[in-house]
Amino acid sequence: MTASPGASPGLGLIADIGGTNARFALCDETGKIFHQRTLQCADYPGLLAAAQAYLADAAPSEPPCLGAFDVAGPVDGDRIEITNNPWAFSIEETRQALSFDRLEVVNDFAANALAAPHIVENDRVPVGGGTPTPGRPMAVIGPGTGLGTALVVPHDGGYIPVPGEGGHATLPAADDEEAAVIHHLRHRHGPVFAEQLISGSGLVNLHCTLSLLRGVPVEPMTPAQVGAGTDAQCRDALDMMFALLGTVAGDLALYGGARGGVFVMGGIVPRYLERFQQSKFRQRFVAKGGFEDYMEAIPTWVVTHPLPAFVGLVSLITEQERTTP
Repeated sequence: MTASPGASPGLGLIADIGGTNARFALCDETGKIFHQRTLQCADYPGLLAAAQAYLADAAPSEPPCLGAFDVAGPVDGDRIEITNNPWAFSIEETRQALSFDRLEVVNDFAANALAAPHIVENDRVPVGGGTPTPGRPMAVIGPGTGLGTALVVPHDGGYIPVPGEGGHATLPAADDEEAAVIHHLRHRHGPVFAEQLISGSGLVNLHCTLSLLRGVPVEPMTPAQVGAGTDAQCRDALDMMFALLGTVAGDLALYGGARGGVFVMGGIVPRYLERFQQSKFRQRFVAKGGFEDYMEAIPTWVVTHPLPAFVGLVSLITEQERTTP
């Protein structure tokens, strides 16, 4: 969302605002990012105070005239409320208080989607084959605390992000063990959606459910403990999550016609990259009935850039990407 008419590129302030952390950086006209800092949201009464504290510490030689922020939550109008964070703010009031010519605020996965066209080869690892089709949509999916999904669509020389809520789509099973897991959870919690099994908490849910189904004592574990675990339930939970991610990523590609490629982001997959490459992710991504040839042609990558949202935010400043048609 643009709060003020376009301005010529200059020094910009970018910010990735989540429930716990606010990550700030400056970028110049070439897109170079510098002076990255992470602030704890709980230390500041609101976004404006945090941004002002960051700028006071960064002490740029000239004040930034442009801003691009992403927030964990919906962006619909001038008033923004952040999920799992008491901060709320007006885009226009914030723009004026920071003396910006232009301030863009987008959903966090819209920023990730805008990053996709700008992720260079050194910041992505291919999983499987395929060649992107120029001019076609790209898809982004990212398991972390939750499961984020988005599309990015080429338009008028730029890109338009289309954030969605695919993490809350109903989760299908592709084999008997997955069906047993989903059946067990459905009888306890109702309909099972993707994020319940494809996320950090989803990894714990998988470990717990597999243990119960196999008659193995359930031990309380964190996502990191499950991921690093060596017993059969830990190994199978991680493998099953990656297989389910392949199913959901393939569905996302089909729904969005994402022949430009699918980018896997988030904090979990890069941490276990070798296991992911050996998993059934790509096999399940491709397994779509009579559409295997269609799916084989779509490339899938794991994004290894430490903060792809910053890449997307920089594009909003340097290229003035359009967030609406």
